[in-house]
Amino acid sequence: MISLQQKRAWVFDLDGTLTRPVHDFTYIRRSLGIPQDTDILNYISQQPCEIQCTLNAHLDELETHYAAQAQPAECVIECLNYLKAQQCRLGILTRNTKELAMLSINAIGAEAFFQAEDVLGREDTKPKPAPDGINMLLNQWNEKSEAGVMVGDFLFDLLSGRAAGVLTVHIDERDRHWPEVTDFRVKDLRDLISLFKS
Repeated sequence: MISLQQKRAWVFDLDGTLTRPVHDFTYIRRSLGIPQDTDILNYISQQPCEIQCTLNAHLDELETHYAAQAQPAECVIECLNYLKAQQCRLGILTRNTKELAMLSINAIGAEAFFQAEDVLGREDTKPKPAPDGINMLLNQWNEKSEAGVMVGDFLFDLLSGRAAGVLTVHIDERDRHWPEVTDFRVKDLRDLISLFKS
């Protein structure tokens, strides 16, 4: 049976995983003129350079608004404290910019758990669902994929974890399931602690 107890390299998504979900992606796409159900970052990357710059600047404004409103997910500090006590390495891989990720981390009171170099934004590595960010963190920590776990609330998190060869944990209270790329599914971070202990 797969166990989390021996895993020492933990990579977390940020929005909707360590924070409560606040992003209104329907509104963001509408504001940017991006078709609904279209990947925002992928769409922007395919535009001409000048349009990319304009869209990215507007996206940064919108995400700054949401980052400032970040609220901690239930039991986030308890979960991070527990993993730290187990000598686990903790990182964040987000499709936000690193600057906004740090703003959110500070807003939820979790800044003591993450070294700046262990927080990767979209400017640091190829965005999820690519595995590059997870691989970068594992290399920084001198850990192999067998030691790794990717925790997130969305399909891209799970796809990146699967591609990197680490265990995947889908954390979500909503009725969304991607069993083909999910090793464990939990409702919240309290359940994740219980799973780690089991």
